[in-house]
Amino acid sequence: MDFHPHVNPMPPPAPSDLGRRERQIMDIVYRLGRASAGEVQAELPDPPSNAAVRGMLRLLEEKGYLRHEQDGPRYVYIPTDEPQEVSRSALRHLMRTFFGGSRASALAALLDLPDDPLSDDDVQRLTALLEQAREPGDSES
Repeated sequence: MDFHPHVNPMPPPAPSDLGRRERQIMDIVYRLGRASAGEVQAELPDPPSNAAVRGMLRLLEEKGYLRHEQDGPRYVYIPTDEPQEVSRSALRHLMRTFFGGSRASALAALLDLPDDPLSDDDVQRLTALLEQAREPGDSES
């Protein structure tokens, strides 16, 4: 079997496998859309040194979460996955971990939160989504 050190045969770890700082960095890069090490450092609470931030960005790139582009003299880091795909993956993990894989239980818990009540628009949107989810041929799980 040939060994190719530049090819990672394993998929990147789940977002839940990231350390606290790595999650903070990914949150910043997703929020900004693209960010340099200096921009990430400026957004971090109790930030480490610029060199440490650059090292964490390189590690996240090696793990497959980020890629970089040259922007003049600096690297700008960009997420490799779309935020919607990452949020779906995180929700699936949350559902499996805390709700036994049950969408109904997870949704009931969300609706039971004591935050703001649902607006009429929210109710209409949820009703439409529930009807769509009941249609035959729905392949989402």
